[in-house]
Amino acid sequence: MIEIKKLNKKFGKNIVLKNLDLSINEGGIFAVLGPNGSGKTTLIKSILGMIIPQSGIIKFNGNNIKNNWKYRDQIDYLPQIANFPNNLSVKELIRMIKDLRASQTKNEEALIKLFKLESFLDKKLGNLSGGTKQKVNLVLTFMFDSSLIILDEPTTGLDPISLIRLKKLITMEKEKGKTILITSHIMSFVEEVADEIVFLLEGEIYFKGSIPALKTKTNQPDFEHAIASILTESYA
Repeated sequence: MIEIKKLNKKFGKNIVLKNLDLSINEGGIFAVLGPNGSGKTTLIKSILGMIIPQSGIIKFNGNNIKNNWKYRDQIDYLPQIANFPNNLSVKELIRMIKDLRASQTKNEEALIKLFKLESFLDKKLGNLSGGTKQKVNLVLTFMFDSSLIILDEPTTGLDPISLIRLKKLITMEKEKGKTILITSHIMSFVEEVADEIVFLLEGEIYFKGSIPALKTKTNQPDFEHAIASILTESYA
């Protein structure tokens, strides 16, 4: 589904991605992990066409994304920070996003019920808590039916019950054959949902594979210790 070859990106003198090669097949849940500054966000935004790399090729479903914005219609994206217009109500925002995308939604009412947002539909977004805004963010992401879903820190601000519902929702989308790309600092969440991880260090791929394979590589008994081992080694 996604093919990346020799991707390089720098901001000024700061090199963020270095000759990065990455293949992500269709179907399954992939977690992009790494410490702050490792290039996770830059990689995600490059795939979305929000950042233009200095060099390299990104292909989506076999087609180069350069100068080809239409591929974004096949991607649902949840940004890490939900910056909504404070003067709009939840209902107005949902309507606006539907009009902007000009594509049919599949289950917005079910998603509103899933995250218990019925009583918030007429409330202004500026008056909502961070957790409630994140639930609105999730509804906006999952109410379309795209083949690729990118979730940047999707658990931010969620209460335990909403987190359980999110994990169930992600699993359901995977069962439909979709590809789900996740970034998260919550290792327990990643371990529970991810089929494969990609660990970035200083703009390069340190590891790509399953969590059991990472434990074997690092000779650690559990996922959190495996990640800690990588970080300890990199900062030594």
